[in-house]
Amino acid sequence: MGVDQPRIEAAVAEILAAIGEETGRAGLETTPHRVAAAYAEFFAGVGQDPLDHLRDPVPVGDRTGDLVLLRDIEFRSVCEHHLLPFLGIAHLAYLPGERIVGLGKLAAVVETIAARPQLQERLTEEIADALEAGLAPRGVLVMLDASHGCVTTRGPRQTRSSTVTLATRGALFEPAARTEIIALIGGSQ
Repeated sequence: MGVDQPRIEAAVAEILAAIGEETGRAGLETTPHRVAAAYAEFFAGVGQDPLDHLRDPVPVGDRTGDLVLLRDIEFRSVCEHHLLPFLGIAHLAYLPGERIVGLGKLAAVVETIAARPQLQERLTEEIADALEAGLAPRGVLVMLDASHGCVTTRGPRQTRSSTVTLATRGALFEPAARTEIIALIGGSQ
């Protein structure tokens, strides 16, 4: 279906009026249009299937390697509770089964799932689920570290805080395997 930009424009104009602003004043006259365009980008993942990025994997035969780790994938999403952004870094690891995909496709999975109203906890799980379903690996680990607008700009105003979430599947659910990969992720700092 896509984002209904004219409807968002009308809603933003109403919000501006509700806070006591003049919607036609200089500086605000195009704000509803700009917000609608931003929301179309922020929520482009609604209705999109992240598994589309994992189609046509490459068979690897007998030799798959021990681990694929893609660190420091920047992402942004919007908290579904306050419609404020959260920005972070994703780290993805998997133990290949019989197939792999291009590394850019892993980042595209993150981007697609993040481009929806989200909770970081669910985002982490949905990325892990997509990798598991699309690649049939022996194990998956997904770690997200993000700063939330709802924590940094309102309420507690903890501007330096971040939230870390972790999802593991298969062989990477084992504590020793998780510890080793988390140490590799930390090596990027």
